Amino acid sequence: MPEPSLTVAIVDPNPARAVILEEGLRGSGVQQVVVIPDTADLLRRLVEVDPDVVVIDLESPSRDLLEQLFQVSRLVERPVAMFVDQSDAAMMQAAVDAGISAYVVDGLKSDRVKSIIDVAILRFNAFARLQRELHEAKNELADRKIIERAKGLLMRAKNLSEEEAYGLLRRKAMNEKRKLVEIARALVTSAELLG
Repeated sequence: MPEPSLTVAIVDPNPARAVILEEGLRGSGVQQVVVIPDTADLLRRLVEVDPDVVVIDLESPSRDLLEQLFQVSRLVERPVAMFVDQSDAAMMQAAVDAGISAYVVDGLKSDRVKSIIDVAILRFNAFARLQRELHEAKNELADRKIIERAKGLLMRAKNLSEEEAYGLLRRKAMNEKRKLVEIARALVTSAELLG
């Protein structure tokens, strides 16, 4: 649910529609609303405003605009809710690919704005959490591969068992007060330089 301290940027070239969105937001307690009347240089303008949520209202978004929104959603990293008058399956897919958190067709009513913003924020936060978890899992896997490679190098070079090689890496890390993966990475790098 939007906090009153949220800053919401409304991108809408139609002043009458922008007023509907603004009234819906203010009616739900959001006090900081900035209206951006067109999409020219949108990324720069959004960086200047630094909103917590972006609401875009367009009759029919173009592929160029969706590409611009893709860049905006990746760089600004904010929930984006989009209201459109008409759409098709390809446009909806492009909007999802662009990182739009809520895509609403023919549903611009001031009393619905608050709940749509709530869903956009929740969906954005859930997706961001999944992205973080995926990134962490990929890093862990890469770290494990480096450690396995370092163990293999030690096993061959010093004729050690896997357990002994791991123990050697671990002791080295503890003695130097460094992470195990840092020691493993240094060993692998050294072996690559020498090999």
